[in-house]
Amino acid sequence: MGEKPEQYLGGLDVFVGGPIQHAIRPVGFLPSLQESISTAIGQIRANGGNVFSAHVVEEFGDKTAAFTPEQVSLRDFRWMKKCDVFVPFLPVGEDGTLLRTDGTHIELGWATALGRPIVLVTSLPINNSASHLLKGLHMVGSVTVLDLELVLKEPEFLINGILSATGRQREAILASAIS
Repeated sequence: MGEKPEQYLGGLDVFVGGPIQHAIRPVGFLPSLQESISTAIGQIRANGGNVFSAHVVEEFGDKTAAFTPEQVSLRDFRWMKKCDVFVPFLPVGEDGTLLRTDGTHIELGWATALGRPIVLVTSLPINNSASHLLKGLHMVGSVTVLDLELVLKEPEFLINGILSATGRQREAILASAIS
């Protein structure tokens, strides 16, 4: 692919999150959100990142019912403890507010509490419907916010955001590869 060294995510574990239950419609998963998340996952993998994604495991809602709440909680918390960076997508829904995603907000709390950098992908400016805690999360955690539209137009913008947010993690990976 002719990857540039500055865009290489080799060795990084990237947890990609976002709405699932409230993104399922009678005709299936919201196509624009599925395309956004699929594109991001493809870019991360193409740049050497390892992806943890409930969207992939649950086949964008097709297999969600096959998992119990206990399984999802254990799996996602394990991924959060293991990941180097959390990349949640928080899209705006048809009603003009952030699409409901209780699980992603719990994961944002986990990421913050565990000291994981967060690269939040959403429409900018952040929607007025977002809570004060979401809008102020950068005060207690390492949060980079990327514009969803820009990420869709230029997927490498996401890769650069992840690289910027994970400098220490990448240094640790490089140092462990040397020994």
